[in-house]
Amino acid sequence: MTKILLLSDTHGHIDDAILKYAKQADEVWHAGDIGNIKVVDTIEKIKPLKAVFGNIDDHIIQREFPLNNRFMCEGVDVWITHIGGYPPKYNAIVKDEIKANPPKLFICGHSHILKVMWDKKLDLLHMNPGACGKYGFHHVRTMLQFVIDGKEIKDLEVIELGKR
Repeated sequence: MTKILLLSDTHGHIDDAILKYAKQADEVWHAGDIGNIKVVDTIEKIKPLKAVFGNIDDHIIQREFPLNNRFMCEGVDVWITHIGGYPPKYNAIVKDEIKANPPKLFICGHSHILKVMWDKKLDLLHMNPGACGKYGFHHVRTMLQFVIDGKEIKDLEVIELGKR
């Protein structure tokens, strides 16, 4: 059983509210627009981090993390990218591969809009944790936490961190 904290669009912001939940997780996953390597360093001092770079991330973060990160967590095939779209309107860059070889869990950020959707056609769960940073048009800072237990994704919770 692996407890995941999923965040995105920190845009260089990390604070005690985020770190409180990171300490409770087994792993932290970041869906891009990290914004500053200090965010990475702070999280990695606490928990293992899996991440991708986003459209605002500089060359330092781009050297550290890939554009797409596909991996297995227990029995769940996970794909994280920053700009991925959502069912059925996936981004053109990933659309063909998603259709040819869908993961069980597809995660993206970018929109700053928290969204969890089931893609019945491809039999995958799509997650976007919204934005937990203070930059952007979103009004409430959000993250997601959930558990992967074998092949099961369960105990999904929305975390609201208050107004940006």
